[in-house]
Amino acid sequence: MTPRVVFEQELEQLKVAVTDMSERAEISYDKLVLAVNGDDRGILEQLLHVDHAMTDMQRNIEARCLRLLTKQQPVARDLRVVSAALKVVTDIQRVGDIVTDMAELFLRMPQPLDLQRWQPLIGFMMQETKEMLHGAVECFVNSDQQQAQEVIDHDDVIDEAFNRMKEEMMEAIRSGDVDADKSVDMLMIAKYLEKIGDHAVNIGKWAIFQTTGDMESYRLL
Repeated sequence: MTPRVVFEQELEQLKVAVTDMSERAEISYDKLVLAVNGDDRGILEQLLHVDHAMTDMQRNIEARCLRLLTKQQPVARDLRVVSAALKVVTDIQRVGDIVTDMAELFLRMPQPLDLQRWQPLIGFMMQETKEMLHGAVECFVNSDQQQAQEVIDHDDVIDEAFNRMKEEMMEAIRSGDVDADKSVDMLMIAKYLEKIGDHAVNIGKWAIFQTTGDMESYRLL
């Protein structure tokens, strides 16, 4: 096989590795949502080491990217794909960090798990960010610009939910309706969920970049 054919094959293997890491992040997040909904502390404990596994996968992909860049003179499209992969795995790894951090936070809460009056809003944010993350991974793998834009636009829904959470929480604290310490935990959870939405948006933006090379129109979060 010619060097170019080998390079193309290794580029495809890189995409597979990114897909595998993305799916690992999705599965971990799905487990977190399942554990919270079912008050399953066993699953939460399993998620405490997700960040370590994700870091190992990230390093492996970064090494693949460097090998591809040094093997031969990549064309512009190759550079976009490799550059986007390097950036995407950083966002995916941070999602893994957040899953672990949230699992630790939920485990510190008394059992049965009580999300107080914000259960519906937290549940809504969890479901919406779960779908955003899945859509972001899918659009990156398939180079789907339309789906990527839908993920980017949907972040407004998460931001609105987070702002509503803050407003309702401050009002509840002022009126003495809730425990202030527990409210801080709830706000931290909401912030983690907002950040997962931000990382999904970044992945969507890199999906567009790998096809068009345009990052001027898209500010990363």
